[in-house]
Amino acid sequence: MAAQKVNLKNAGVKPFRCGKCGYRTTQKSDLSRHMKIHTGEKPYKCGQCGYRTASKSDLSRHMRTHTGEKPYKCDQCDYSAAQKCTLQDHIATHTGKKPYMCGECGLRVTQKYDLYRHMRTHTGEKPYKCDQCDYSAAQKCTLDDHILATHTGEKPYMCGGCGFRTARKSALIIHMRLHTGEKPYKCDQCDYSAKCKTNLKQHKVNHKSKKPFTCGECGYGTSTRGNLTRHMRTHTGEKPYKCDQCDYSAVSLSNLNLHLITHTGEKPYLCGECGYRAARKSTLTEHMRKHTGERPFKCDKCDYSAAHKSTLSTHVKAKHK
Repeated sequence: MAAQKVNLKNAGVKPFRCGKCGYRTTQKSDLSRHMKIHTGEKPYKCGQCGYRTASKSDLSRHMRTHTGEKPYKCDQCDYSAAQKCTLQDHIATHTGKKPYMCGECGLRVTQKYDLYRHMRTHTGEKPYKCDQCDYSAAQKCTLDDHILATHTGEKPYMCGGCGFRTARKSALIIHMRLHTGEKPYKCDQCDYSAKCKTNLKQHKVNHKSKKPFTCGECGYGTSTRGNLTRHMRTHTGEKPYKCDQCDYSAVSLSNLNLHLITHTGEKPYLCGECGYRAARKSTLTEHMRKHTGERPFKCDKCDYSAAHKSTLSTHVKAKHK
């Protein structure tokens, strides 16, 4: 009787094991690729920007950041993606299924790997190490961004409005929303909207009233580690984001982006009533109150109200102190 050939993958058997970390796989070639994580070997190099990687398939995916190729097409709409896993995440938006849940905060996701990545926000694990400095990241794409921006210096994506440059196309798309005012990510519990998915996720934690990250200096509490890092700069005075056109520096990337507009003179926000133009959407919002008469800032000690927060502060100091 002929021996039956067993499909190891279907049988759940993973005979090839990494002696360093316990990773197991059905294919010897997969184990060989995995071992390069430990050895640091990166034989595949991008001829455009110098990016290096341990596997040929990673290089192929990386090259799409230069070519813009998106070979994975959704069969239910016109969406396309550079990576298969990204397409799978998108397809879940049609079905609405999110079977994987975080036991710490209740976040639900469509992919098991997304849950692994999310858990690092709780554990602080940063398994992706830069081989040129001591930087480490929780996600591979974040490490790729770091290498491009810090070590190669290449920023191929440029904003035609203000000259802002970035290493990633996705970062440019998010940046452009500073000019357009677009905020496509909507909160389903209030009227908040955000220009990027990360900001919406951070906002949603506020509805759960969980603020596990606390400042040891002043007691400020926040729902995310990133917010606490930015807050700490108010105590340390650190301003890591530098303008390449003058000596200005900022505590956050968003503040630097707003500053860059001062060099171009661009004022994309227009008042439809009088033609006034502003560089910031918030400035235009304040200006519009001259036309609408809106006074959203209320004094809690009398019936006074003001169009600007600073005006209310002046009133309180003058009348109630």
